[in-house]
Amino acid sequence: MSERSHGLFSGRARHLARHHKPSKLAVSSLLKNFSIGDKVAIVPKGIFQDIPHPRYRGRVGTITEKRGGAYVVELMVSNKTKRTLVVNQRHLEKM
Repeated sequence: MSERSHGLFSGRARHLARHHKPSKLAVSSLLKNFSIGDKVAIVPKGIFQDIPHPRYRGRVGTITEKRGGAYVVELMVSNKTKRTLVVNQRHLEKM
């Protein structure tokens, strides 16, 4: 039995096809500014190096703090569970 990697994009070849790839980055997407309390959507874009987990794609949350070039986003995963993610500003869009 061979051991294989079960990394972040394991089994997701169909999502990485040319027509599913995230959009290219523009300079304006790297210069976004958000304030605490803003509602944002998680939309993975650009390179896959600092991409949030695919299960959070399209989720809407609120910004609670800023950490360097990233923001801490608080999400409701189910009715009672809150989850905090540190997401780079290039993967966020204002609602």
